[in-house]
Amino acid sequence: MERLTEELVSEQLQKLKDWKLTDEKWITKKYRFNDYLEGIDFVSKIARHSEEIQHHPLISIDYKLVTVKLSSWQAKGLTELDFKLAADYDRIYDQ
Repeated sequence: MERLTEELVSEQLQKLKDWKLTDEKWITKKYRFNDYLEGIDFVSKIARHSEEIQHHPLISIDYKLVTVKLSSWQAKGLTELDFKLAADYDRIYDQ
């Protein structure tokens, strides 16, 4: 995995809805749910998907709010895989 340049990160962020660059090496998004268990189901789905790809996010659950952070440890920053997973998580959320 190759770390993306700042320019490529900006380009990729424009393709995603509500994802934000944090600390120059993470992309972060907050997902809201109608109830606690919907959020837990979402976390379970993205965790399974992440395990299949072997690329894992940081996940925080705060009642009906789930925060997801992505970065690539090996690349010490953001890679194409992080943006692919962000788009995948958005698709899972929209289902």
